[in-house]
Amino acid sequence: MSKEELKYLSGFGSEFATEALPGALPEGQNNPQVCPYGLYAEQLSGTAFTAPRETNRRAWFYRIRPSVVHKPFAPIKHKYLDCSFDKRHPNPNQLRWNPFDIPAEPTDFVEGLRTVCGAGNATVRHGCIIHIYACNKSMGDSAFQNSDGDFLIVPQQGVLDITTEYGRLRVAPNEICVVQSGMRFNVAVQGPTRGYILEVYDGHFVLPNLGPIGANGLANPRDFLTPVAWYEDREVADYRIITKYQGHLFEALQGHSPFDVVAWHGNYVPYKYNLKNFMVINATAFDHADPSIFTVLTCPSTKPGVAIADFVIFPPRWAVQEHTFRPPYYHRNCMSEFMGLIFGNYEAKEEGFRPGGASLHSMMIPHGPDVQCFEGASKCELTPVRVADGTQSFMFETSLGLALTEWGEDTCRKVDASYFECWQGLKKNFDPNWKPEKKE
Repeated sequence: MSKEELKYLSGFGSEFATEALPGALPEGQNNPQVCPYGLYAEQLSGTAFTAPRETNRRAWFYRIRPSVVHKPFAPIKHKYLDCSFDKRHPNPNQLRWNPFDIPAEPTDFVEGLRTVCGAGNATVRHGCIIHIYACNKSMGDSAFQNSDGDFLIVPQQGVLDITTEYGRLRVAPNEICVVQSGMRFNVAVQGPTRGYILEVYDGHFVLPNLGPIGANGLANPRDFLTPVAWYEDREVADYRIITKYQGHLFEALQGHSPFDVVAWHGNYVPYKYNLKNFMVINATAFDHADPSIFTVLTCPSTKPGVAIADFVIFPPRWAVQEHTFRPPYYHRNCMSEFMGLIFGNYEAKEEGFRPGGASLHSMMIPHGPDVQCFEGASKCELTPVRVADGTQSFMFETSLGLALTEWGEDTCRKVDASYFECWQGLKKNFDPNWKPEKKE
């Protein structure tokens, strides 16, 4: 992509307006009798028409052909996309996956989707799913649309060149991209490419409330980027529109590129964010603050303070707490925690947890630092120290109980059966005769 194709508008949840040809956006109304340049007006609604103004999401496209110009959808098979979560016996064990394989045979983004775990049902618009993608070729003359929910895409290896109806985005490791429900997109890659996807059914991702933090901190709205209008007027004999609908894939053919939007405006947009822009909040007195302070985006549930899913990162930062065991504490949680590693070494488990792999600690199942981390953190001098330099790990956290797919538990052959051993060396240090040191 040239620099001209990589311009962005800045903001989050704002109203945008952009045109690739001057005057392509109608003035004063959304749907004039005749649009400029002979374009068609089309609205994409991300919320109900009657949603409150502060949560209402929609975009108006001015395109060469409306998206309805396609042949009927027909089902297509996908071996590893699995959105049924009641077929297998539950597994409460702590799980860790070695890095997921990238296929040797030519595989594009859609073909490379693999469902690891999830909960809920798309027909009732409730739940979340965790996928990985592993691919090595571009999608060519095909576009993907998720009718079930939103994709939060976390590249781990390789750059994604994403073409959307809104324009184009380039997303590299240590960046994320959100493509919301109904938005058609194409992914081009250069060589082996891998990453993680969090899909939510219930609503859309938003910035978390800051509460006592105040006006600034965590992810700032101005650092979220969305593309400017770009279009192609290209005839194609059989352009494939692949739709995920109620957990299954369908394909429709049409005779032109779907990326023919000359202008658009609205607040329902795809966007990207660079994780290096995250402003870390951390403890400076004592105790290890809860991981909620590292939340980048959240998809709220109907219960106040409880998320369908949070996207949380653990970036480079200072650790300065006094009289405190600084790494993550041993813990049982009413949330399910799926962790991934983009690069580096996660400080609580320096061995075994590798980039391109993952771990899952299900709700109320204990987890925490391994033996090496515990011993080191218990004896170290509590001076200010840098944590996670050269590392970027993240967590998909959800209030839902995640069920494993056949691929995630068995077929991928990446489950580390020895994971439980990292805690077995934690010895008993209890001394009933211990007495506190006398202070002079």
